[in-house]
Amino acid sequence: MTDTKKIALVTGANKGIGLEITRQLAEAGVTVLMGARDVARGEAAARELSEAGLAVEAIEVDLNREETIPAAAKAILARYGRLDILVNNAGIVDAEDGPPSVATVDAARRLMETNFLGTLAVTQAMLPLLIKSSAGRIVNLATTLGSLSVNGDPSSPYYEARLIGYNASKAALNMLTVQLAAELKGTSIVVNSVAPGYVKTDLTGGNGYMTPAEGARLPVQYALLGDDAVSGQFVAPEGPVAW
Repeated sequence: MTDTKKIALVTGANKGIGLEITRQLAEAGVTVLMGARDVARGEAAARELSEAGLAVEAIEVDLNREETIPAAAKAILARYGRLDILVNNAGIVDAEDGPPSVATVDAARRLMETNFLGTLAVTQAMLPLLIKSSAGRIVNLATTLGSLSVNGDPSSPYYEARLIGYNASKAALNMLTVQLAAELKGTSIVVNSVAPGYVKTDLTGGNGYMTPAEGARLPVQYALLGDDAVSGQFVAPEGPVAW
């Protein structure tokens, strides 16, 4: 099937920032595949947006069930023949995470498995589809907590946010951005880490100073970058973030 509209995959798309990224991309005229680990929830969210006239559909993508990832890539290839945008939004926090002296190793392992290794698996599976795009865009949903510079800066408001598993998993995600951007230099694919800000979602326990709709704006902006797009950046709403 040939489609002139951009095709996007957003992981963790059935709620929170992922749902709002999906909504805003679809409102911009993009056909959005809503990756969800729970198919029923994904289909319910897709139905709601479809009823609002938006071009979306649910697709099973579970970062902890690796077999769902190549299956999703195969389905996207068969239906659309390519992928133009990949938004790696899916991620978790863990109640057993905390400062290095008390966080459980199991929690750190779970966080790395999902936030870094799961995202790496999705990215690898989708790269052959992104290469078929005339202007592929990869947006990795990062956080300022993933900055080594910020973690080491006593003057930073984030300095006391010591979550060894979560912060390390997002620092590893930033490494994926840096290395992938370098590896894909000279291609049409652009890769960036985007920290959406402190958003009120299930992930933050309802804490934060931004709504999901506000938090989605920057990731959507980077998903829709034009021909002058710069790759390998780490940005937040207030501007560039030091790695």
